[in-house]
Amino acid sequence: MAHRNPSDSDPLVHISHADDSAAGETSPFYELRGRVVWFSEEMRREHRRLKSSLWHYIRHSRFFVALTSPLIYGCVVPFFLLDIFVTLYQAFSFPIYGIPKVVRSDYLMFDRGKLCYLNFLERLNCQYCAYANGLLAYVVEVAGRTEQHWCPVKHAHRNLAPHSRYSHFLPYGNASAYREHIDEVRQDFKDIKKQG
Repeated sequence: MAHRNPSDSDPLVHISHADDSAAGETSPFYELRGRVVWFSEEMRREHRRLKSSLWHYIRHSRFFVALTSPLIYGCVVPFFLLDIFVTLYQAFSFPIYGIPKVVRSDYLMFDRGKLCYLNFLERLNCQYCAYANGLLAYVVEVAGRTEQHWCPVKHAHRNLAPHSRYSHFLPYGNASAYREHIDEVRQDFKDIKKQG
């Protein structure tokens, strides 16, 4: 893919909080410059050409998929409430506990809704999935930091999907390590930059 001059055209997608290590990343489909995704004009034309019309998308949807969509989208209410409560919880509690706050925007990314080859419903579905999965990842990080403060003990059984703080936890069943290091582990957030 040919590199484009930023003055050639506006970026198609702005990513508000991407990992800085991804700056300059490229793929055959896009170029990531800092927090901005760039598509070549050729790729934009290809996206527009491959866009499925909304009518075609609806007409070819399976009946039971359409029938279950209210169940899927009905989850937005509990997700939204979870988002509010977890955000308020960490805003008020984490400073008291000395825990660095989780940056919500690091987990909620809405870049797929800007893709030109997606029709309205495909974009809506992508935005909804981005919100739900990003929110749950954010909640897991808040819960992981909370667990590190209140009960930083590993489980006896293998954890299939440990959160980011789990490696800091004390071994299961080691009472002396728990009593000797509990206060140290509760405050062991040196690897996280403290957010103001």
